[in-house]
Amino acid sequence: MKTLADSTAPEQQNTDLREENQQLRAEQVTAQAQQTTSDEEARQQARFRTVFENAPFGQKIITSDLVIRQANRAVLDMLGCARPDEVVGHRILEFAHPDHHADWQFLQQRLWSHKLPSFTLETCLVRCDGSSFWCQVTSIRFPDGDEELGYTQLEDISDRKALELSLKRLYDAQETILYLVTHDLKAPIGHIQLLVDLLQRQVDAATFATDNAADTANYLAPIRWACANATKLLQDVLLLGSLDASHLKKQPTDLSTLLQCRLATYQLAAHNKGLALTLDLPPQALHANLNADIFGRVVDNLVSNALKFTPAGGQVTVGLRERAGRMLLTVRDTGIGIPEALQADLFEKFSPAARPGVGGEAATGLGLFISRQIVQLHRGKLWVESQEGAGTCFFVELH
Repeated sequence: MKTLADSTAPEQQNTDLREENQQLRAEQVTAQAQQTTSDEEARQQARFRTVFENAPFGQKIITSDLVIRQANRAVLDMLGCARPDEVVGHRILEFAHPDHHADWQFLQQRLWSHKLPSFTLETCLVRCDGSSFWCQVTSIRFPDGDEELGYTQLEDISDRKALELSLKRLYDAQETILYLVTHDLKAPIGHIQLLVDLLQRQVDAATFATDNAADTANYLAPIRWACANATKLLQDVLLLGSLDASHLKKQPTDLSTLLQCRLATYQLAAHNKGLALTLDLPPQALHANLNADIFGRVVDNLVSNALKFTPAGGQVTVGLRERAGRMLLTVRDTGIGIPEALQADLFEKFSPAARPGVGGEAATGLGLFISRQIVQLHRGKLWVESQEGAGTCFFVELH
């Protein structure tokens, strides 16, 4: 005779089996879902790698301290590097132009300190061979485990920057011509007209005779001055309008020889003013890739300025040195110096810092502006250090 326990045992077993089967099915469904998710993640990662590696733009992933975690082939090509290990593991600041380190520090601050989701800027990078190029940087902050990384795209915009610079020079030239016609050229042309009218009156009055020779000489001197001033202004405008990086033919040039040739024309002027003009050159020849004729205008402007603002008995020294693989040209004087309030606008067009020289020499306000344009076309840097009453030194750095 079966007991109650005997009749309930198979039912319990069946219930246990059903629950076990349900659990197995649930685990199977979960495993399938996890496998599907894993497969989808793998497909997404594969798609990302394909897009990342084959994108025409530079793609890299950086950490919050600006270390390059990953970079595609386009980044290596942009930077002129052959192997990934020349880029990956390095800080992006190693490839930043020295004048643009602050750009990356600003990006770092905006993304990771201010928590902006993305940020875009334009900056200048340096290739492995020392040449530089402009690029647009777009970085997107994203979470990755316990840290936040930056997915960064680099686009070479050197051509656009060159076009912008060319258009700016064209605008500057047009604006300069208009300014000169309405302001600076009006004065010398007016002086010429007035003096010519005075001479004509003497001729009309039949008083133009030998005894008027002294008056004639007095008239001719300011006429020559006015003509020379107008000619200098026009030469500056023509040079400014012709500056174009795409048409600037450069070649390796011996800077020592260039300086010696340029300064020879200023020795007589320095002697007449009672100034000592000396050239301090290194024993070895130093070369730079430049257009000697165009760059010579920079030397002319800086040396003539030094002579103009140095009183008799002073010293003007032009020096040349190599520093960290770059050429450094200096023009130092013991002149009257530049007030600190004027230094900020010194290289601007028609700068308010333009002043007559110690001998009353006129200033157009274009010389230093043009000099900076020429130096920038040669991928160099121009700056000044000066103290009022203690002299001035201009620096030109070339790659």
